[in-house]
Amino acid sequence: MAQREKQHTRSRYDLIAPLYNFMEWPIEEFVFKQWRKELWDQIKGPQVLEIGVGTGKNIPYYPENIELTAMDLSPGMLKRAEQQLAEKQKPRVTLKEMDAENMDFPDDHFDEAVATFVFCSVPDAILGLKEALRVTKPGGKLHLLEHMRADQPALATAMDKLDRPIHYLIGVHIARRTVSNVKKAGWKIESVRDLTFGGIVKKIEARKPH
Repeated sequence: MAQREKQHTRSRYDLIAPLYNFMEWPIEEFVFKQWRKELWDQIKGPQVLEIGVGTGKNIPYYPENIELTAMDLSPGMLKRAEQQLAEKQKPRVTLKEMDAENMDFPDDHFDEAVATFVFCSVPDAILGLKEALRVTKPGGKLHLLEHMRADQPALATAMDKLDRPIHYLIGVHIARRTVSNVKKAGWKIESVRDLTFGGIVKKIEARKPH
C-alpha cells in the first residue's frame, strides 16, 4: 500500500509539473513568495537540505553563503527546478531525485533542513520527518512552511471529508496534523506561527535534540 501511494504521488506530480507554476501563480505571487523569502533569510547553514524542491520556487531565495542539496521524488518537477537553477545561477546547489522517506545521506550530515508545502504530499509524513531528523546534526534546525488541517472544528471536518478525493486527484493531503507529526518524529518544537485564518498554513521551527 505504501509503495502504491508513493507511485501515485510521483505520477501525479510528474503529470502536473508542466502546469504547476501556472496553477499556483496568483497565491504564489501575492502570498507565498514573501513567506519563502522570510524563511530563507533565517537559514545560516553552512550545509542545508531542502526536502521537496519541486519546480524550484525557493531557488531565488537561497542564500549565497551555503552549500545546499535539494531533492524531490518527481523527475518531472526536478526538470523544472534544473531550469530555474540554471537561470538563477546558483553554483553551490546540488539537485537529487530522492525519496524523503528513504534518504541517501549519512546520519548527522546537515546543519539545517527546510521544506515548504511538502509534508502534505509525503505518503508517510512521520517517516519522512524521522529521516530529516536522522540526517540533521544534533542541535540542527528544521524549518517548515506547511498547509494542514484547520484548527477550527467545522472547517477541519470539511477538510477531513475532502482529503481523500483531493489526494487522488493531485497527490496532496489537505488534512494532515503536521505539528503533531513533527513532534512524533522526535523533533523539539521551538515555535509555531499561524500565517492564515484557522491555522491552515503555519510556519514551524524545530530542533534536533542533542
